[in-house]
Amino acid sequence: AELNVDQVVPSIGSKEIVAWLPIVFGLNASSTVAIPELAYPTYAVGALMAHAKYVTYKQASDIPDNADLIWVNSPSNPTGEVLTANQLKEIVARGRELSAPVVSDECYIEMGWESEPVSLFQVCDGDTSGILIVHSLSKSFNAAGYRAAFVAGDPALIASIREIRKHLGLIMPAPIQRAMTAAFAQPDDVANQKERYRARREKLARALISAGFEIAHSEAGLYLWATRGDNCWETVAWAAARGILVTPGDFYGVKGANFVRVALTASDDDIARAVDRLHS
Repeated sequence: AELNVDQVVPSIGSKEIVAWLPIVFGLNASSTVAIPELAYPTYAVGALMAHAKYVTYKQASDIPDNADLIWVNSPSNPTGEVLTANQLKEIVARGRELSAPVVSDECYIEMGWESEPVSLFQVCDGDTSGILIVHSLSKSFNAAGYRAAFVAGDPALIASIREIRKHLGLIMPAPIQRAMTAAFAQPDDVANQKERYRARREKLARALISAGFEIAHSEAGLYLWATRGDNCWETVAWAAARGILVTPGDFYGVKGANFVRVALTASDDDIARAVDRLHS
């Protein structure tokens, strides 16, 4: 989508927006934030920072009537699940019904493997009212340390973000802004990085399956969501005994109790070592 200057604010990494947005929007102890049932913990932490409550949802109809802010994450961290255009439209419609902003964390959106992720901007028919997207260079350009990200969408919501942030000293340094502009001018860099991740993903997936794992979702993103049918902490210990670090699934919600998240972000050499250890 082509955006006007009043529809975009650069942010110091996407985590800044995820953590602080409930406070920026004036949420408080009587407010409720809706987050996916398996989700990056900072969505919940952001609600708690504002002293708000949070509830989890699987689909639009699960979002309660008292929701004041709705988070979307597709492709998902940790599961790699991709929401369809219809699912996203239903969430946007539910948000507008409740006058609750719908904010989509799209930092993995270029990393589609078995399905093509869809942005909120692709399902809103040009009407950004009540919606925002958050995007980061951390994953697509392998630039996590630069803290280069932005939030974009509804001009009224962007104006409220800009008004608060300027009083907090949350200003992205000009050299990083220029680096971000240069990066977006080189889309081939994203394609090259994606192919590196694709090769790692294929090797790790084969090794995990040969070691007795099942892989769920994982059709996009930088992780494999895998299970051996055991409690996630037993699987963490199993992997650790082989010198492999994985993340316990219950870190992301109770529905992840039998899963672990396996990242594709290690070096090629480390991925190769992990594959060898899974085969042993």
